[in-house]
Amino acid sequence: MVDENAFEIGSSMPGHYGAPTTGLTFAETKLACVWNVQGDARVPRFVDALQSLGVVTLPSVPNTTTKHGALTVLWLGPKSWLLIASDVAALSGFDSRRDALNAAGGALFDVSASRAAWTIAGDAAARVLAKGCPLDFHPRAFPDGSCAQSVYGHVNALFYRRVSAPVFTMFVARSFARNIWRTLCVSAAQYGYDVLPPRDF
Repeated sequence: MVDENAFEIGSSMPGHYGAPTTGLTFAETKLACVWNVQGDARVPRFVDALQSLGVVTLPSVPNTTTKHGALTVLWLGPKSWLLIASDVAALSGFDSRRDALNAAGGALFDVSASRAAWTIAGDAAARVLAKGCPLDFHPRAFPDGSCAQSVYGHVNALFYRRVSAPVFTMFVARSFARNIWRTLCVSAAQYGYDVLPPRDF
């Protein structure tokens, strides 16, 4: 028996919602492994310790990212970065790596379970995000590979533009996931949107 409420705005069931137009998609983004690394990138031993994680270079320009195979590194602050693995094998051996970074004057935290994420794609993606966020998502201001911390509604959020086409990933604290998902869906209803099955980062 089909749930009569299954296709209401705010449902996470795959399908089309809102206006009949298509082109805007939402997908829950599965995060295999997420580590926060902190330290001083000017210290050679810290940089050497990072290379054992497969990180060749850290993004040094604010709100930029670097990519190393299955590993994406997002700039969070002058001495803080988020490492996101699309494959759990890309980040392993947390305890030993944490100890190595501690010895090099840095710090490492496993935050894999702390955030929920969604990928929002399509021509209306930036407009949907702009409804709840003061950032300028135009590609001139937020180009391919950009990331920035801001808010969506009243919730702290991290935004990442994956490619030059309008494809964004938004991260929020998992405790706010249900409320933010509902807000995203309501904001997108006028454009029409498709909920896709969960996808890997």
